[in-house]
Amino acid sequence: MRRKAATTRAGRCTAPGVLVAALALIGASGCAATPHYVPGTEAGTYYVSTRGDDENNGSSPGQAWRSLARAERSALGPGDRLLLEGGARFTGTITLGGTEAGSAERPVVVGSYGEGRATIEAEGSPGVSVHNTAGVQIRDLDITGDRAAYSRDGGINLYADRPGGGKLDGVSVTDVTVTGFQVGIAVGGIEKGNGFKNVTIRQAKLHGNKDAGLLTYGPQFDPAQPAWAHEDVDVSDVEAHRNTGDPDADDRHTGDGIILGAVRHATVRDSSAHDNGSTSSGRAPSGPVGIWAYDAKDVLLEHNTAYRNHTGSEVDGAGFGFDENVSDSTIQYNLAFHNDGPGFYAYTRKANGAHTDNTIRYNLTADDGRKLPRFGGLAVYGHDVRNLQIYQNTVVMTAPENGKSGPALRLMDGQTGVSVRNNNFVTDGSPLVLADGGLTAENVIAQGNNYRAPQGKWAVQWGDHVYTGLGTWRTATGQERVNGKPSGLAVAPCFAGGQLPSVTSPRDARLLAPDCDALADKGLDLRKLFGTDPGSVDYFGRPVGTPPPVGAALPQPD
Repeated sequence: MRRKAATTRAGRCTAPGVLVAALALIGASGCAATPHYVPGTEAGTYYVSTRGDDENNGSSPGQAWRSLARAERSALGPGDRLLLEGGARFTGTITLGGTEAGSAERPVVVGSYGEGRATIEAEGSPGVSVHNTAGVQIRDLDITGDRAAYSRDGGINLYADRPGGGKLDGVSVTDVTVTGFQVGIAVGGIEKGNGFKNVTIRQAKLHGNKDAGLLTYGPQFDPAQPAWAHEDVDVSDVEAHRNTGDPDADDRHTGDGIILGAVRHATVRDSSAHDNGSTSSGRAPSGPVGIWAYDAKDVLLEHNTAYRNHTGSEVDGAGFGFDENVSDSTIQYNLAFHNDGPGFYAYTRKANGAHTDNTIRYNLTADDGRKLPRFGGLAVYGHDVRNLQIYQNTVVMTAPENGKSGPALRLMDGQTGVSVRNNNFVTDGSPLVLADGGLTAENVIAQGNNYRAPQGKWAVQWGDHVYTGLGTWRTATGQERVNGKPSGLAVAPCFAGGQLPSVTSPRDARLLAPDCDALADKGLDLRKLFGTDPGSVDYFGRPVGTPPPVGAALPQPD
């Protein structure tokens, strides 16, 4: 969740600034500090090798330069390539400034040649910095930072602050490992009107960074005049792990996996965030989270995993989330387990109507809330979440050893138009639903869900009242009724072996699929009854019929 903003060091080319959402500002450090020699207008390829010589012309492996410092003195125009010797290590940074690159059709390429990937060892700077330009491809590199870079820099740092503003078009980052920075990959622009578009990040391993593996950010969000710094950001096959955070931070999120902020039209798919954050007590007011978005519109998080993410505070530590000012976005077909906080959440602390029209569907979550069980497996909280649809999810909560599990579903006061339908909620004895007393069927409606707990332990806590049966809860609150008729189930979910599954790795997702047909076609017809797109496949990609199942998965095939 966002709290107060923080100020930290910007780079050599920009003044210090404030990063929204209590996240660290990753400035444009590593911008052109040395005048660049401008070669001819024809595109060329330039080589850097540990066996080279800075007196060479760099035009072939046999005429390679020796140092990044020499490469820094040559400007790179559209179509140029700067290639580092694979398997070799180079100290310094590579910068691309506003007079370089610039063509999405003829991008500058920065990468490796020969066997393996080259390593850039940054000393108090980014490994690769792209400032006020685009038309750049960064690929096939290992990038490491020293202690100074860990405290203040982005490993691959994209930053825009042009006086005229505008979105810079076309940056791709592919097949990289980034470790030892404040943020692994940072895409930012805090000056109004500045940002990037058509940014692709894929096949990246981001670990051992301080505040986050991947971060996009921008200026303060204004709900009266909504605008987003970045557009069309595509993230795939990214692993953000063991970004443990700063235990001394008291002004920002720290230890996150993947964060999408200040962005419109963005996707994170086939990626993972695990073992981020720390359980050690810290001073951070909130965070971290595995994969989440804030100040964003039209975001899609799908086919990802988030597990064993931790928090040192008394909030967050979640797997996936939509935070403040997120609209028209979807979380679907994801797996979360063993996170300190909820597997999935929607939250806002600002009553401005900007958190609206989002969907959480076809996700699996098991045994989350390891440190903070009160938030449950799936949580909706804050002050003004509007028109949120939660359907076709499977949520399983069991108690950790010598501990207590939380509810499958946690609902806090202050929400409007939240619907909870066709979900499979299972606990080993904790309340299936824990809701604040101020919520009515006009605020939150639950319909067509399955609620399963051991015999004698079935419970839904709604405000100060604890209901021990589906019928009594329905009668007292108006929940689980459709057009005046009873809905909802309390049947065994038929997990494999008749036991609640123990999910300890992503491959265990199959354990959350039922073994029988008890819930196979028992869901409500969402399209017919509510005009809701029910989705065409379940979590495992199997076609969903009409009516759909209850939960995220059809029965396992024989």
